[in-house]
Amino acid sequence: MPLYSFVARDAAGAEIKGTLEGINENAVAEALITRGVFPLRITVDTGKNSSEKSFLKKIFSKKISQNDLLMFCRQMYSLSKAGIPIMSALHGLSETVENQQLVDVLKRLESDLAGGLPLAAAMSRYPKVFNRLFVSLINVGENTGRLEESFQQLADYISLEVETKRRVKSALRYPAIVICFVVAALVILNIWVIPVFAQMFKKFGADLPLTTRILIGSSNFFVNYVWAIVLILVAVPTSWIMWIRSEKGSRWWGKVQIKLPVVGSILFRSQLARFARSFSIMLNAGVGLNTALTLVAGAVDNAYLSDKILGMCAGVERGESLYQTAVASDMFSPLVLQMMAVGGETGQVDTLLLEVADYYDREVDFELKGLTAKIEPILLIIVAVIVLILALGIFTPMWDMYGAMSGKNK
Repeated sequence: MPLYSFVARDAAGAEIKGTLEGINENAVAEALITRGVFPLRITVDTGKNSSEKSFLKKIFSKKISQNDLLMFCRQMYSLSKAGIPIMSALHGLSETVENQQLVDVLKRLESDLAGGLPLAAAMSRYPKVFNRLFVSLINVGENTGRLEESFQQLADYISLEVETKRRVKSALRYPAIVICFVVAALVILNIWVIPVFAQMFKKFGADLPLTTRILIGSSNFFVNYVWAIVLILVAVPTSWIMWIRSEKGSRWWGKVQIKLPVVGSILFRSQLARFARSFSIMLNAGVGLNTALTLVAGAVDNAYLSDKILGMCAGVERGESLYQTAVASDMFSPLVLQMMAVGGETGQVDTLLLEVADYYDREVDFELKGLTAKIEPILLIIVAVIVLILALGIFTPMWDMYGAMSGKNK
């Protein structure tokens, strides 16, 4: 069916622009009127240069971040609570939002709503922006008439996610800077410093120790085979990304992540906090236990833990209690399991799960504060080993040469 551009006004008098598919202009007008929107102008969307424009937008526009979604949820909560119609709210936000990709999505949502789709169904058409958890909460809010509460819950959830990521990035900033400087120093030494010493040693015909020969060999490889290094730097990360995006690789990497020294426990606890909080939100919204577990498994950013949660879902379907499936998953500490047991007995699982999420958040915060203290000794050892290798490889033959020259002078 052809695509039509329209300009219309809603019941509140706000102007709405968008696109809609239809057999002809009359069909589009009828669809708009059915939605309570009064068309002012309907024209055929020729789509001239639309593909080129969309391609350029994808390249140059910023991706939709969690901060963008957070602001969207907060604004939608305020507008919904004030009684503003959804289409008017989306139209108003599309005029004020700075992120061009989000503007495009909001305009498409507006068109989808004008075409008769519910908000949750319209959002489900953009899974890269709105995940299944997001769509499910919006669906519950629409069906229960508490859409503003759904937006508020999503805003609170995303806000905590953003804060956790900010704390992790802040804690890892210092080690990342040190590693970058070490890598830069090694590149400079291999390109400009070691070749100078290699020429000097060759000129004097010095008998070089093994460490020096290794350093000179690595420098020669670095200088003469830059293409191979570039190829490795491109091929290895690309292969790695492809591997961890595969079904088997993502599960393996998910398991390795939570087993990593120093940072593994932080990543593990942050994922469990996300599980507990999102699970609590789904149960509080009235979503069934099995459905909530399935949706939460998709929200957890770790394929290995996601499989564990799906295993809990399978246990619940077999008739086991939430506590029994949690014990079988081997993910939670005895204290957390006890809190789940109490929640199951009192019928306050959602409240207790929020307590579990807060507990894990406190654990993550405590470990993040000590992360720098744990990483500093490791970085010092790495730097010390590099300095020792350079000292043995460069200064040892220089001392030997100086000793030989001093003996000749005597």
